[in-house]
Amino acid sequence: MNANAAKNCLSEPEIAQEQFIPDHVFVYVTKGSLRCYDGNKSHIFKAGEYCLVRKNSLARYESEKGAAEFEKVIFCFEEKFIRNFQEKHQLTAAKSNSADTFIRINPTALIPDFIRSLEPYSDHSGNIDEAFADIKYEELLIILLKNQPELAGILFDYASPEKINLEEFMNRNYKFNVRIERFAYLTGRSLSAFKRDFKIIFKKTPSHWLVNKRLQDAYFLMQKKNKKPTEIYLDLGFESLSHFSVAFKKLFGITPTELTGKKKQNH
Repeated sequence: MNANAAKNCLSEPEIAQEQFIPDHVFVYVTKGSLRCYDGNKSHIFKAGEYCLVRKNSLARYESEKGAAEFEKVIFCFEEKFIRNFQEKHQLTAAKSNSADTFIRINPTALIPDFIRSLEPYSDHSGNIDEAFADIKYEELLIILLKNQPELAGILFDYASPEKINLEEFMNRNYKFNVRIERFAYLTGRSLSAFKRDFKIIFKKTPSHWLVNKRLQDAYFLMQKKNKKPTEIYLDLGFESLSHFSVAFKKLFGITPTELTGKKKQNH
């Protein structure tokens, strides 16, 4: 467990290959504000605010547009570390009823005090000295559980995702840029079972359906909402603008730029 592992949990949107959160993540916004999306709704966390991001979740995150500066502190809690912590402190917990991806932490002076306490143990890149990393991770867990005991039901839940309604899940999460294997895991299915159930429900393969669904959204946003291709391709789960443009032309026969150009000519 080290600070580098924490920093790799959440990458910047431009370089994120997946928007899958494998471990619980604590995020503290130091400067600016962070906009987060979980498939259902958006959340904004401003400087001095903090949250816990639930593991086995899909999430998109970016600094608020227009913010001159943005800084965050991130702690990524691997399951092995949490299990050891629970065993060491002999803690038990009832399963949480909350299904939220982004869990706001109740305000407490202990959190900003803890963030300030990291400075003497961190290098110029913000990485905690490895000799102190486990101690600081454990300290943060103690603060979170003391401040909000019900978090134990989330942190100490080691179960894999259960089988859920595939149609409902995919219609809510199709914009996330994750592998088919991730979608299968999050719906509580093996890859083969996921593909079989998907074909029965949607009459298409997952890859074909995902691309078409995202492109239909793109067409609507550019045609009806005056959005530019550069504004929407990442939010719709495409890794690059060129990939988006090629797929768009293949489906609709024109490029996104040609569509927006025609729209301007008609006005």
